[in-house]
Amino acid sequence: MSRIPDTEMTPEGPTYEGRLLDRADEPVVDQGAPFDIRTLVSRRGILGLVALGAGAVTLAACSPAATGASATATATPTATPSATPTATATPTASATTAAAALPAGEIPDETAGPYPGDGSNGADVLEQSGIVRSDLRSSLDGGARAAGVPMTLNLTIFDTANGDVPFTGAAVYVWHCDTEGNYSMYSSGIENETYLRGVQVVGADGVVSFTSIFPGCYDGRWPHIHFEVYPNVDAITDASNAIATSQVALPQATCETVYADTSTYPSSASNLSRVSLDSDNVFGDDGGVLELATTSGDNANGWTVSLGVRVDTTTTPTAGAMPGGR
Repeated sequence: MSRIPDTEMTPEGPTYEGRLLDRADEPVVDQGAPFDIRTLVSRRGILGLVALGAGAVTLAACSPAATGASATATATPTATPSATPTATATPTASATTAAAALPAGEIPDETAGPYPGDGSNGADVLEQSGIVRSDLRSSLDGGARAAGVPMTLNLTIFDTANGDVPFTGAAVYVWHCDTEGNYSMYSSGIENETYLRGVQVVGADGVVSFTSIFPGCYDGRWPHIHFEVYPNVDAITDASNAIATSQVALPQATCETVYADTSTYPSSASNLSRVSLDSDNVFGDDGGVLELATTSGDNANGWTVSLGVRVDTTTTPTAGAMPGGR
């Protein structure tokens, strides 16, 4: 026998769960569909509230704070743009110039040779307008333009006295011979030309970059590029202000590939065959271990020549221009 739900008498009449009965003389189970629906809805609402409370407790129990787990952000990190160096005085020769690795020691002092063009032995290109430039292939006055296999030269200058940070603000003067081993401002027929010479200012990344041509090999010397480092661009008008004078040695395999083009480099291959890094009168003392560049590229698209250069301003420079030559 089923149990009849209890009712409660109030001044308004009999009630069930706080609601007046539609039929006061009938039991709860006989109140009709409208009363039953109101009762069902009421109970579901209560159950829903109970379920909601239980769900909130469950969520709280699963939260990082409740479990002791560390909260982990799931948002995609926003990339921070790298600062673009702006210390170069003119646009750099290459859009992608990577800084070289830190060398094992200070760049050796080497002779500037007989053709520096820095005023130390007469000719001076460093006082001419336009010498601060990245493209070295043309003369400053718009004269002749040197032809040859394209080359980008990247030098990374480190300030060793200050913990080998990039030597930002230093000025680097670069010069080298043409495909036949001749130097502008000095060699016969090109005394009035100033191509393959120029200055760049070291940027925040420590790099100076030049667009030029791959130099030839003349008799008696290993293929090379000269450079001087000055503390700032204002100091370049006096060669005695140079804080480092050295040379870049070019790798043999790259030289052999370039000089295979005998129409452009008519005598370089034969000259190269008669010299080595060990016999060279500049690099021969150590084989150019700290001056030997790395290269990449080919003759058709050009070569990239890179070298890291540590400059120590606490040491006294021992090199510079001197007479003599090939």
